[in-house]
Amino acid sequence: MPKGLIIKALSGFYYVEEEKTKRIYECRGRGVFRKQNLTPLVGDYVTFQVEANEKGYINDIDTRKNELIRPMIANVDQVILVFSVKKPEFNQPLLDRFLAVIEASFIKPVIVLTKMDLLVNDSIEPFIAYYEAIGYKIVKTSKFDKTSINNFCRLLDNKISVLAGQSGVGKSSLLNAINPNFELHTDQISLALGRGKHTTRHVELFKAANGLVADTPGFSSLDFQELEIDIELLAQAFTDFFKLSHECKFRGCLHVNEPKCAVKAKLKHNPIYDSRYQNYVNFHEEIKSKKVIYKKKED
Repeated sequence: MPKGLIIKALSGFYYVEEEKTKRIYECRGRGVFRKQNLTPLVGDYVTFQVEANEKGYINDIDTRKNELIRPMIANVDQVILVFSVKKPEFNQPLLDRFLAVIEASFIKPVIVLTKMDLLVNDSIEPFIAYYEAIGYKIVKTSKFDKTSINNFCRLLDNKISVLAGQSGVGKSSLLNAINPNFELHTDQISLALGRGKHTTRHVELFKAANGLVADTPGFSSLDFQELEIDIELLAQAFTDFFKLSHECKFRGCLHVNEPKCAVKAKLKHNPIYDSRYQNYVNFHEEIKSKKVIYKKKED
């Protein structure tokens, strides 16, 4: 039976690109997947069979190296977190939330800043300097700057990438700048709300720059409870704090209430570090409070 890659999932249909011919077949999943509580995902490598009507059925799903719940996609090489510097304003709490989720999923995150042409000062530079110093790759882009688009293209070579970020930051515009044939629908920012409309309705892999990239539905919140991230995993997902944790007095320090904490000792030296720490504390409290609510519901 042929093998292929699921490149799109829509309304219970899976569009599989056969690995040799690159022909795309519309497939359904076998009922056995429901019994196994397994759902085929975009990014899955599958074995399928073709029926007389040239449509197919997915029979088997290869072992996944990773998967994301939101967006629902598997076998991702990197998640490109797209954040605008203006319209909407750069959002550090949301960036830290995304980074925590991606780190907790053991996938490489890359930060792409868009709309650099709208920036009138160097206010973003301290953020860039900090996040680069703790190990994150950052690419600055403008859809009007061909060099920056080429830099973005190089990120995609020979990889399955996911573009993620809140609505209106320019994810679809980036892809359209690479290849206008994508014709991905983009909406203007709502001036009243300062954010964009959700313009992408499903997960789909597009061919781009010798790689595959998924433009995903825009969203501005991620629920740690839904994603099964507990406070211990959160502490590991903040990689800069995790590197300092061996200097804390207590093993397994969560950097909130514990004394002689190396992470808290560095506060008030760098405003970016301080705001990142406050984001960490907020996420920590969010997870704790939702865990209590969940337990009460069980009781």
